[in-house]
Amino acid sequence: MTSRLMKSFAVAVFSLFSLIVSLQAIAKGGGEENDSTKKKSFNAQEVIFGHILDAHEFHFFDIIKSDGTHKPVGIPLPVILYSPQKGFDVFMSSKFHHGHEDHEGYRLLTEEHLEELKKEGVDVKKQGLNPGKIVPVGADGKIDASVSVFDFSLTRNVVQMILALTLLVWIMISIANKYKKGIGVKTAPTGMQNLMEPIIAFVRDEVAKPNLGNRWEKYLPYLLTVFFFILINNIFGLIPGTANVTGNIAFTVVLGLISLVVIVASSRKYYWGHIFNPPGMPLGIKFILVPVEILSFFIRPMALIIRLFANMVAGHIIIICLISLIFIFAGLNQYAGWGSSIFSIAFTIFIYFIEILVAFIQAFIFSMLTAVFIGQAFEEPHHDAHAAH
Repeated sequence: MTSRLMKSFAVAVFSLFSLIVSLQAIAKGGGEENDSTKKKSFNAQEVIFGHILDAHEFHFFDIIKSDGTHKPVGIPLPVILYSPQKGFDVFMSSKFHHGHEDHEGYRLLTEEHLEELKKEGVDVKKQGLNPGKIVPVGADGKIDASVSVFDFSLTRNVVQMILALTLLVWIMISIANKYKKGIGVKTAPTGMQNLMEPIIAFVRDEVAKPNLGNRWEKYLPYLLTVFFFILINNIFGLIPGTANVTGNIAFTVVLGLISLVVIVASSRKYYWGHIFNPPGMPLGIKFILVPVEILSFFIRPMALIIRLFANMVAGHIIIICLISLIFIFAGLNQYAGWGSSIFSIAFTIFIYFIEILVAFIQAFIFSMLTAVFIGQAFEEPHHDAHAAH
C-alpha cells in the first residue's frame, strides 16, 4: 500500500512539474527574439554522438570564459595522414584548434562545417562526411575532391584499446610470475591474485568446461582473453571523458570475426554435413533447412556483434540523455533546470551502477556464446548413432 502511494505521489509531482515547464516554454515561445539576442540552445544530439563516435582527442569539459566563449579541455592525439598527392603528414590534433582552423591543407569537420555544406547543396551523407572526419581543403577553403586521404591517426578508440591491452598483459604477467614463484600454489594468493583467481575459475567452470567438454583447456586462454579484454574496455568506457570502445561497431565486428575464425577452425566434417545435408530429413525438407542452416551460421557471429554493441551503446545514451535533461530544462527556465537536476542525477547514478553490472554481464555473455558455438562446431554425431541403433 505504501509503495503504491509513493508511486502515485511521484507521478503527480512529475506531471505537475512537466505542466509548469510546458506552460513556461509556451509563454517564452510566444515572444519573438532577434537573431542578435537569440542564445544558442543546448544540442543533446551533438553531445550524445560526440561521446559515442570516435574522435581525435579525449575531451573532458569546457571552460566558459567571461565573454561567453568556450575553451575545451582535453588531451590531443597524433594525427597521421597519407595522401598520394601530398605524402605523409604527422601532427597533433590540437593544430586544428577543435576544428576552428585548418592545418597543412586539412580540415577537421565540425557540425558548423556540415551545416555550411548543407546550405551550399552538398549531400554530406552521400559523400560520407561527418563530424570528426579530416578532409583536404584548397586555398579557397573548399573541400578539394582531387586529393585523396588515408587516415591512420591514433584516435581515442585506438589509444584506449592499446591502454586496455597493456593493462591486461601487465595484470596477467604479474599474476603468472607470482604463481611461478609458488605464491598462490604453496601459499595463499596475494594482491591481484585474490581478485583475478575467482573470475578465472568462474570462466573455467561455468563457461569452458560445460560447453567444451574435455577440450576446455585448449580454448580457455582465448575465452579468458576475450572476457577480460571486453570487461576492461567496458569499465574504461564508464570513466567520464573516455571512449566507449565496446559501443563502436567496428570493435565488435572484429571480435565477432575472430570468433568466427575460431569456430571454423574448430569445426569437423559432421558440422558441415549437418549444415549442407541435414541427416534424417526428407529431400523436400532439406531444400528448406539448408538455407536456414547456412543463414544461422552467419547469424551466430552477428549475434555476438550486435548484442555487445547495442547493449553498451544503449546504456551510455541513457546516461547522457538523463544528464542532458538538466540543460534542456534549464534552457526553458532556470528553476526547472535546478528542479530536474535532482531527478536526473538520481536516475543517472542508478543507471551508472546498472552499467557496471552490464559491463560484467556482456563480457560473460560474449564468452559464453563463443564457447557454445565452438562446442557445436566439434560436436560428435552421437544423436545419429542413437537413432541408427
